[in-house]
Amino acid sequence: MKHVTVYDIAREANVSVATVSRVLNNTAPVKKETRERITALIDKHQFQPNALARSLIRKETGMIGFILPDITNPFFPEVLASFDRETRKLGYTCFLCDTVSSDEETERQYARESQYLGILMEKQVDGIVMIGGRLDLSKPDAALVREVEEVAKRVPVLMINGNLPNTKIHRVAVDQRLGAELAAQHLIDLGHRDIAVIGGFVHMSNTQQRIQGFRTAMRNNGLEVRKEWMVQGGFSVNKGLEFAEQVLNLPDRPTAIMCMNDLVAIGALKAADRAGLAVPAELSIVGYDDIPFASFSIPELTTVSLMANEIGRLAAEMLHKLIAGKKVPSLHSVVPELRVRQTTAPLQK
Repeated sequence: MKHVTVYDIAREANVSVATVSRVLNNTAPVKKETRERITALIDKHQFQPNALARSLIRKETGMIGFILPDITNPFFPEVLASFDRETRKLGYTCFLCDTVSSDEETERQYARESQYLGILMEKQVDGIVMIGGRLDLSKPDAALVREVEEVAKRVPVLMINGNLPNTKIHRVAVDQRLGAELAAQHLIDLGHRDIAVIGGFVHMSNTQQRIQGFRTAMRNNGLEVRKEWMVQGGFSVNKGLEFAEQVLNLPDRPTAIMCMNDLVAIGALKAADRAGLAVPAELSIVGYDDIPFASFSIPELTTVSLMANEIGRLAAEMLHKLIAGKKVPSLHSVVPELRVRQTTAPLQK
């Protein structure tokens, strides 16, 4: 049986492909007799328009690229899941591009981002979302910035929780500095004065912003930030274990640890257990991100929520409007929230 295309329908009905498109998508008025003739042919041939035909007619593919840095970090899939739920309602299909890298091979990650940007343009996606990777660099290489700018001239690009300096690319972002300030102030309000900060990378803007928030809370309360209690160099559970053991083995150890993400905090919980310290009676620990595991750890983790579901929903809404050519604010800022659970308690004197 011959495969019938939209062009066959248009030829047999003696109309243009655009007219068939208007009937299929109900996007514009069509004369009654013409509509009936086209509809009859669609029924006769049991015609189902495929994605390629729709893309040729509507100049859209219905596909969106989503580039993230590490699918094994629970925060990113949570954002993606929310984004995918919303975009599916709007008729889109997502291409997931995972640039996964270890703490030691970030340069490869940026190369993979470049590869995926090229592939997504070849696939003629309607829009691209980026989270993490080069967006979190405090001083990204000019070539990395220019590459995304060039892509953004061809299709709408939306950034989540990051930024590329001196660009006008649209963003959805949580106030990272405020989140850290909330976490630090929570520990201070519990009576803690000796607070360590572990995790993250000093060359990344999200780490810098969180440290700035911590410093602001300490300064506002007249407290000292001790250099030996500031340990950066990774976001993984293993790094959290390593960094927490480092500060807990000091002669003068902190009574509380603020972690740059929840994975680091889980590592810190293990370090406390190894050191024989009860959490939170002898050591308070705060995470950052509020990944799903945070409320299931033992004890349950106090953390800062980056509002992953809300971010995903807003990103889907904004990108859809950009694809449709509508005007949207260049930045949609989201307020983080502190989730107080079981790993923090008043300082025992």
